[in-house]
Parts: sequence; C-alpha cells; structure tokens
Amino acid sequence: MSKLPDVEALALFAKVAEAGSFSAAAEDAGLSKATVSKAVGRLETRLGTALFHRTSRRLSLTETGVVLAARAARILAEGEAAEAEAAAEAAAPRGRVKLAAPMSFGLRHLGPALPEFLQRYPDISVDLQLSDQTVDLIAGGFDAALRIGALVDSSLRARRLADVPRLTVGAPAYFEKHGRPEHPRDLKRHACLDYAYMPGGAGWRYVHRVDGREETVKVSGPLVSNNTDVQVPTLLAGLGVAIAPEFLVADELADGRLVAVMTDWSPPPIALHLVTPPSTPRPSKVTALVDFLAKRFAA
Repeated sequence: MSKLPDVEALALFAKVAEAGSFSAAAEDAGLSKATVSKAVGRLETRLGTALFHRTSRRLSLTETGVVLAARAARILAEGEAAEAEAAAEAAAPRGRVKLAAPMSFGLRHLGPALPEFLQRYPDISVDLQLSDQTVDLIAGGFDAALRIGALVDSSLRARRLADVPRLTVGAPAYFEKHGRPEHPRDLKRHACLDYAYMPGGAGWRYVHRVDGREETVKVSGPLVSNNTDVQVPTLLAGLGVAIAPEFLVADELADGRLVAVMTDWSPPPIALHLVTPPSTPRPSKVTALVDFLAKRFAA
C-alpha cells in the first residue's frame, strides 16, 4: 500500500456519500460519472472492502462506508478550505516587492510616488534599490525594475511607460564665455560632462530632428560620473555642457539657470520601461505595484 492516502478518491467518495448517487456527485465535481466511479473503485481496492451496496435502484453505504464517510467529509472540507484560503492569500496583494530603479529617477519621481502606493496597499512592503547600473533581475531576486534606455534582454516582460526626452544643456554663463555649439562636431572644443552609462558608449550620438542625419562625436571634459544628478552643480557653476534627461533639469530650465542648445539635434530617443521576470502568473503584490507605477508615470 502507498504511504500517501488517495485524497482525490476520498474526496470523491465523500461527494458520492453526500449526494447519494455517482451521477449527482460527478455533476457537482464537474467530472464524468466514469471518473468518479473509477476513483471510488480504486479506493475500495486499496482498502480491500466495499464502501457501497449497489443495486439497480439503490445506492447505500456499507458499515465500513458509514465510518469512512464522516472522516472523508472532513478531509474534503479541510481541502476545500485550504484551497480557498490559499487562493485568497494569492489574490490579496501582500508581502515584499523587490524593486530596482535608476538613481536620479528614483530620487526625483519614484520616491515621491511611493507614499501613495504604501498607503493604498498597507500589506505590501517595497525593497527599493537605486542604481544606474543595469541589474540582473533573476540573479538579484528582483520582482520588477524601472529602466531608462534601450532594452537588451528580450526574455523580460517589458511595459513601456513614457518617452524620456534628453537635451544638451549648460549654464548661460558657460555659453557666454565659450559660445553655443550649433552642430555635434562643435562639442569637440567644449568641456563636456560625460555619463559613464551613456547608451552606445563610443561617444555622444545625435540625430537631426528634420532630416534624420546621424552624428557621433567623441567628447572630453572635467567630469565623468555614473550618475547624472551629480553633474547638475557643475553645470550650474558654468563649467561645462552635458546631455541630461529632461526630467532631471526641468526646474533649472524653467527658471533659466540652465538652457538647452543644439535643439535641431537630439540624442537617440529612449524610454522609461517597467520590466519584470518572464515567470507567469505574476503575484498580485507585483501586479499591484506594476499597475500603480504604470498609471503614475505614463502621465
């Protein structure tokens, strides 16, 4: 005899005992009558005794069947309760979500958005890790990540949230002293603040907004960093020019402390994506965060 009980057969036996017929039990379980009959027969063979008296007109429990029916009913009820509880647990958004995001975007936009999410879902906690370096979601155990730029891992599930315009910017005092670049080639004679994770890596790439011409120029300057936020004070000090995402310098552009130049040329377009591992189905806690961030940042 197998060490594990035949729970399925016990559950179907309980349904037959309760319903008083194989047909009614099969309909209630959503199975064929033959499947239910085989399961009960399998249980009788396993136990070495009959559980029902069968006649053409009547189905009744044997003495052993009466004893077993009460316990089988409890097993069925416990199984149904356990499944219902597990389903409710899976449906209710709760637990920890591990999220990765770029540093500057995380500080300026994701951080201010999180209080609303945490108030809306008090049973969810967020483990947020900010870095401009692309993390491995699978190896790092991340549930989701916000990414700005071109996506390279096609195995991930990606949701495009918004375009991220990038501008060539500097302080008015810098351009008064050094002149305004009109063409990407002009940047060779300017102090350029470079970003270590610049897409492409071989130089600053531009596309002409009208005719689509492309130019790539190698630049040099007093500062290279792996985070664009730290370049802003140097820009404001009038010490150079940089390519910056619009969300990072919007306030400085609005009040005139920085200005955009070479507006006929733009770096290749990038976008904000929300990516998750390819596993399905997605846990409800992750779905809650994904849907919240998608709605928040798509605007």
